[in-house]
Amino acid sequence: MIDWFVNILRTYPELAVFLAIGIGFLVGPWKFMGFSLGSVTGTLLAAVVIGQAHIDIDSAVKSTFFIMFIFAVGYGVGPQFMRGLKVDGAREVFFALSVLALCLIVPLISAKIAGLELGYAAGFYAGSQTISAAIGVATDQINQLGLPADEAQKYANQIPVAYAVTYIYGTIGSAIILAKIGPRLIGVDLVAACKEYEAKLGGASAVETGDGIVSAYRAIEARAFEIPDGSDLLGKPVKDLLPGVRIYAERLRRDGKIIEVDADTVLQAGDVVMFSGRRGDLVGLLETSLKEADAPELLSIPSEKLDVLITNKDLHGKTLEELGKLPVARGVYVSKLSRNMLELPLLPGTEVHRGDILTILGSKRHVEAAIAEIGYADRPVDTTDLAFVGWGIFIGGLIGTLAIMMGGFPISLSTTGGALLAGLVLGWLRTVHPTFGRIPAPSLWLMNTLGLNVFIAVVGISAGPGFVAGLQQAGIALLLWGIVATSLPMIFSVYVGHYVFKFHPAILFGACAGARTTTAALGMIQEAAQSRIPALGYGMPYAIGNTLLTIFGMVVVLILS
Repeated sequence: MIDWFVNILRTYPELAVFLAIGIGFLVGPWKFMGFSLGSVTGTLLAAVVIGQAHIDIDSAVKSTFFIMFIFAVGYGVGPQFMRGLKVDGAREVFFALSVLALCLIVPLISAKIAGLELGYAAGFYAGSQTISAAIGVATDQINQLGLPADEAQKYANQIPVAYAVTYIYGTIGSAIILAKIGPRLIGVDLVAACKEYEAKLGGASAVETGDGIVSAYRAIEARAFEIPDGSDLLGKPVKDLLPGVRIYAERLRRDGKIIEVDADTVLQAGDVVMFSGRRGDLVGLLETSLKEADAPELLSIPSEKLDVLITNKDLHGKTLEELGKLPVARGVYVSKLSRNMLELPLLPGTEVHRGDILTILGSKRHVEAAIAEIGYADRPVDTTDLAFVGWGIFIGGLIGTLAIMMGGFPISLSTTGGALLAGLVLGWLRTVHPTFGRIPAPSLWLMNTLGLNVFIAVVGISAGPGFVAGLQQAGIALLLWGIVATSLPMIFSVYVGHYVFKFHPAILFGACAGARTTTAALGMIQEAAQSRIPALGYGMPYAIGNTLLTIFGMVVVLILS
């Protein structure tokens, strides 16, 4: 039975790849003492076990899926990365560069002291810095060194061994240092710091008084009320009825006719008016003085809830409170703000950036008017602009093949580096001209996740036969030096972020996690902080880190070769 199964996997290696992915995604999320391997490491270890059957897989499969993954990475972080190249966000950029320099230098020095061979050193870097994409970039660069085929293959097989040994502490250690140890290093109470920062952004006052844009984030509903003689709501434009409170008159029934209300409409006695707003405001401010009316024809108003890509450069850097005061915000409510597929806290002082996704809801006419001002409606669709994806990867990869000779070695971006560059540029262009290059969020997630994990599965299966021997040869050194290479940059990032760049403690640890692109650490930080506030520091450093840490995979090979 076992021989039959092994023969099936050897005959149909594509099945071995998906078996590794299936096992990896099954066991990867399992938690032990609050931590898990993660799907990528789970897939790699499953692939190594399957690889003991000596299964041959065409290397083109690995390259194809990795280049798809790396393009998706660039596309996702492109808007933030390009913004970081400008003056805006300079502090976050220089902080990220400071941390990333140590993320390169410490693994290089550690690898030298430990006497690691080239492949082990590349995998050691990728695992200790938890940057899976560096595996592919390093492998590409090894293949361009002009080494004998058997030597290049030996180094390529060493990479996943070192990666697997160092990645687990790379993830767990980073999370513990940033969430548990980091606040103690600089003597701060993370929960209190986040509450203070939230109050600074208007969170506490907005919740208590019902003022500001935060009032729009809770239980929005529409109700109809009859306006009696002598009401305080008579004789003035509806925009002036309840100053400072986000309650809006949407439409009314007068003499049997339904009339759409605008900001200058004046109410008359006997009108039945549909108001929208936060339920608590409607109950506390209107229900006590007005009689609610049963008006289904009035309340049957077309409404929408849509994701909107922010492309208007005039809105960049504005707070949600400032957006809420714009005329176009009338009757429109915000339910979610996302950046780099990460949800941000909704507070009056939270800034929006060009390229963010704002989820808004309200009546159809108000939502459409807001979209025209904000950017581009990211309506749910089932299709991806595959022509855009195909040409983007092709042209980027073509640029990546161009090489220059330096010290006798050909230096190039490689096809994967070119695809990353193309993704960065095209992802940014999407925010400027959103009429092309549509990649829905679920499609981008699939390109990211499937691309990386097919690549990792092929790497693990190919390296499987020599994995155990490699682990025995270099395992202890990799593990111990991996702890050093992971810990020092993270400890350094806490001190330099606090004392040099003066980040508020509430966002400091999110910025540290972003520079190292460790989302698992961000999750633990938010849990320790009992707040989403740390996510505000994550975006820009993440965009810079995701790009440079990947490229550093090539730099490690070039320096150590």
